[in-house]
Amino acid sequence: MNRAAISTLALSFGLLTACASNELTTPSQENARARAQLDEMMQETGSIGDDGAMGGDMTMRTMPVMEKEPGEDIADVDYAAIISNEARPADDVARDNVRKPSAVLEFAGVTPGMTVYEIEAGGGYFTEILSLAVGDTGTIYMQNPAAFDSYFGGSQPPRLSEGRLDNVEYVKTQFDDLKVEDASVDMVTWMQGPHELWYTPDSAPDGLGEAKAAFAEIARVLKPGGMFIALDHTAPAGSPATTGGETHRIDPALVIGMAKSAGLEMVASSDMFANPDDPMTVTVFDESIRGKTDQFLLKFQKPE
Repeated sequence: MNRAAISTLALSFGLLTACASNELTTPSQENARARAQLDEMMQETGSIGDDGAMGGDMTMRTMPVMEKEPGEDIADVDYAAIISNEARPADDVARDNVRKPSAVLEFAGVTPGMTVYEIEAGGGYFTEILSLAVGDTGTIYMQNPAAFDSYFGGSQPPRLSEGRLDNVEYVKTQFDDLKVEDASVDMVTWMQGPHELWYTPDSAPDGLGEAKAAFAEIARVLKPGGMFIALDHTAPAGSPATTGGETHRIDPALVIGMAKSAGLEMVASSDMFANPDDPMTVTVFDESIRGKTDQFLLKFQKPE
């Protein structure tokens, strides 16, 4: 399969499958089908081998990855110790059961000394953890659009006013203008957020950034060999991008297609946030599913 065909497949595999059958399916059947399709697409694109698994629920392509010059080998990092650090706020710790931070850090491959750009950091749950993970020799760029100021009741998230996160720099900008130098970061993360490209809050009537330009920015700021980590709430296969502004979900095929169009290669995925009982059609804020949504977790690499 050539690269053009692969890109087309990444954007359309959900729609093709959704049209392939008129059967009524349960949420469990629909989710299982979507996961199987994602695995099949990764096999088609060469992202994983036929034998699949690495580390339980992770699947990873066997390919050279970035030299970890800024830090150390992943095997030497005690992610559990990072999460158990007593400096973490109690409110953050209370969310660990659903956010699975240790497993996410390990999947991402965060190591001391890295420079990490965190898109849509929100109030900073993962900012705090990333700050501890990269240590004194690392840097975290914590990004939010200016439209998010109203969520904090001020010009920046409250935790930054406490003076504890010395290695964190706050960046207030749109998703398609990241305001750092070319090839300057080792990793970009976007946790539960790519769908926001199609969300228009009252405080930003023109939106938070153009989708294609946002993914081009991710590729621009990454160093060669750098990683992009995308985590988001799953929409049914074949769903239009507009679900991002409606149910705050996105079809993973759209994220994969955007990343590949920007020149990034998918190298791993994890189903650690899979929930076969999520109907994937209700808003993520619905009390019946809040904190328990089916989510996809993907890793992309910028070619050397």
